[in-house]
Amino acid sequence: MTRAKPEDDEYWNSSKFKAFTFDDDDDEFSRLKESKRAVNSILVGDYDDDDEDDVERVSWTGEPVGSISWSVKETASSIRSGSEQSFPKIDTTPSLSKQGSGYSLSSLFKARSKPGAFQSFSESFSDTSTRTYAPELRKPRSDGKDFVSNLSPEETVRRMQKGRAFSLEKFHSLQDKLLLLDEAVAVYDGNVITAVLIYLKRSLSKEILFRELMARDVALRHYVHYLKETGEQKLLVELLKALGRTEDMALIQYKEHLNIKDEGRRRDFLKSCLSLPFSHDDATLVQDHYTLLERQIIIEASDKKADADIFKKFPRKASILNMPIITTLYYSCFYHYGESEGTFSSPSNIRKTFRISEKQYILRALGARAKLKSWFDVDSLFNTKNWLGYTKKRSPIGFHRVVDILQKNSAPVQVLQEYVNLIDDPELKLSVALKYKCHDVIINTYRDLKDRQQLIVYGEKLERDSVEYRKIQELLNSGQIRWKN
Repeated sequence: MTRAKPEDDEYWNSSKFKAFTFDDDDDEFSRLKESKRAVNSILVGDYDDDDEDDVERVSWTGEPVGSISWSVKETASSIRSGSEQSFPKIDTTPSLSKQGSGYSLSSLFKARSKPGAFQSFSESFSDTSTRTYAPELRKPRSDGKDFVSNLSPEETVRRMQKGRAFSLEKFHSLQDKLLLLDEAVAVYDGNVITAVLIYLKRSLSKEILFRELMARDVALRHYVHYLKETGEQKLLVELLKALGRTEDMALIQYKEHLNIKDEGRRRDFLKSCLSLPFSHDDATLVQDHYTLLERQIIIEASDKKADADIFKKFPRKASILNMPIITTLYYSCFYHYGESEGTFSSPSNIRKTFRISEKQYILRALGARAKLKSWFDVDSLFNTKNWLGYTKKRSPIGFHRVVDILQKNSAPVQVLQEYVNLIDDPELKLSVALKYKCHDVIINTYRDLKDRQQLIVYGEKLERDSVEYRKIQELLNSGQIRWKN
């Protein structure tokens, strides 16, 4: 028979045996429950670094503009299949061998392409894709007779799994402790493994613990995740250094910039990170992070007290500090377009310093200038001269995309038609013209295709006294066109 709940409470409160006890003085089970609650309250982000945007960043104009994914991720999956005793809350696949790094800053300054979604610097450095939890062992439901002090490591682990009374304090020698750990790993129960590791962490020196974990890959990965959950960054850095994972150690230290709120102190901290042993690519990106923040601090201080007309007509909606590089470029194109390359806030200076592609630059500059209805600046983005000195319009993003951006910013019909006419593909041109009701382009395209029937059908949709309708009638009555139908 099972006990009634009041009897259970009375039993556990009065019994000399306590659930999940590592020693005679401390109630480790209660401490683990508190640790679990604390760990579960941590918000863990999940970011994708294969595409251009996943978290919306809104510009000073009120529209999404762009971002860089500051994402340092550790890919992970389950280490075992076909076994019921698993530990799904703690990921154990990534190898912690000395070769290669489990982290990457490869997407640090990669522009993203999903429309309307952007991510800030400070939202990025989460390295687990699921929530992780502190170990939770079932509270023993037994009476005093169930407790046996002389248990083997195998029997102790089995009792831990079943929630029966046990004690780890009787394992005094290093050999016994390691046997206990090996048994916990053998049953593939992550909660038991982590509970044993907590005991070993408390009862062994870190040098001995690190040495033994190096030969036990599964236990090592659980220990690394446990340190991440509990926020023991200093011990985690020491462990990674002992493993020879200097790049991971550097990235863990770099992550600390997220905890610094003051921009000046954050800039100084990033400068100190430049000497850490990053990989070549990561070192370049951390340098860019430091340079960008330093540049933003200068621009912010200047623009706060600026009294130019554009700041009065379009007041800033947010600070530029800690914004992604693509957002910073948009801001520069909006408020500082036309400045000489020698100034820090110049769009051309930002483009050159951070190696921004022509495509990304055109997209941000076009969006900013079109928002301001500066059609002359829009034209200048696409004007190029050939070797004979003739001016021609060229776009690295396709003129159909240019038309889309112009239309979203309420460009006049004349401006839209000019760029619709620059689309090379006749079918695409006609499709875009129909979409945005560019009548002249539609009429001229049907004329060029010598499609009399489509021209008649389209004329029926127009008002009889409109200029476009009369133009269609003139074409239909013209004897100079050899229609194909």
